[in-house]
Amino acid sequence: MSNYQHILVVIDPSKEEQGALNRAQLMAQRCNGQLTLFMSIFDFSYEMTSMLSAEDRETLRDGIIDQRQRWLEQLAAPLREKGLNVLTKLCWHNRPFESIIQHALTAKCDMIVKSTHVHAKLKSVIFTPTDWSLMRKAPMPVLLVKEHDWSSQGAILVAVNVAAEDEDHRSLNDKLIKRAQSLVQFNDAPIHLVNGYPGTPVNIAIELPDFDAHAYNNSLRTHHEERIYELGAHYQLGKDRCHVLEGMPEDVIPDLAKEMNASIVIIGTIGRSGLSAALIGNTAEHVIDQIDCDLLTEKPASFVSPVANN
Repeated sequence: MSNYQHILVVIDPSKEEQGALNRAQLMAQRCNGQLTLFMSIFDFSYEMTSMLSAEDRETLRDGIIDQRQRWLEQLAAPLREKGLNVLTKLCWHNRPFESIIQHALTAKCDMIVKSTHVHAKLKSVIFTPTDWSLMRKAPMPVLLVKEHDWSSQGAILVAVNVAAEDEDHRSLNDKLIKRAQSLVQFNDAPIHLVNGYPGTPVNIAIELPDFDAHAYNNSLRTHHEERIYELGAHYQLGKDRCHVLEGMPEDVIPDLAKEMNASIVIIGTIGRSGLSAALIGNTAEHVIDQIDCDLLTEKPASFVSPVANN
């Protein structure tokens, strides 16, 4: 995972400053990799203007495509002058996340890098933002960039699940830590592991007066500590780099990331979609709006994207 030979950078047509491009440029320079500056645009007004003929609508659409293509080339020019291999790709598509994933699959990109921002909670249920869809459906890692620089004074925080016994979760933990190790070449910060565990349910303590909630919590914490210390030791990470905190992952991860001034949080996502995602959500989606640093999501090896590679 040390090489990032082809990175797809999602360019935001609504912004002049492209944080994702700055981050991807750093990675490409260190790895001598290739960048594809990708922009997906669509405007219903060009499709639905009944007063114009089909030919006129096509002319208008071609005009905006040409304008945006020239802007992409302007973004690429200074990077090429620095010796980077930079491609540009523009797509007219009404579902940006699909066009992004389709091109990433076709071009065999190693990673998708995209700038992100806070989402309105209600809107995120009704209209799934592009970056949420990328986290759910892209088979390759997705790096969501916020407005800050990577700093060696912070940490690379890896969220692991040490409670699960199945091979899929164990292999995903390994994949996440190896991803963190590969990022040290860009951000020479220490790697830390974090695991959240649920405390004793209140209803059990109420319904079973003889139940020793304190002893149960201590036992549960000890179990998680033993597992995360074992995982950390396998990757030469001492106990001081392994954190077990009581609480739901979406609560403890942002808190620890803030405390440690993390540059990036790495988390696995199973790609839940449909009604269950709208009502329950994924941990990564709950985390992203609460952290003031980059978020990198990784899928299990067995994940198959629902987006066709056309």
